[in-house]
Amino acid sequence: RIPMSLVEDSHNPKRVEEDRKYAIEAAIVRIMKARLTLAHQQLIAEVLSQLSFFRPDPKVIKKCIEALIDREYLERDQDVPNHYKYMA
Repeated sequence: RIPMSLVEDSHNPKRVEEDRKYAIEAAIVRIMKARLTLAHQQLIAEVLSQLSFFRPDPKVIKKCIEALIDREYLERDQDVPNHYKYMA
């Protein structure tokens, strides 16, 4: 017999926050893959419109952008400040 997963496990605030971070990163990568280059404010606006089901905090979006830059999915545009380029 397979035990049912506990409701507490799926609704754990830490787990929800982690899942939302992955959703934000996935949205950023989808948007940048389609656009290739984009300004910071436009990227934030696109992410907020795509993830309307939980309204992420712009500070969290910024941290996710930084994480994607560290993992070399994105890079800052050297010529235009406040712009990002898709790399992968």
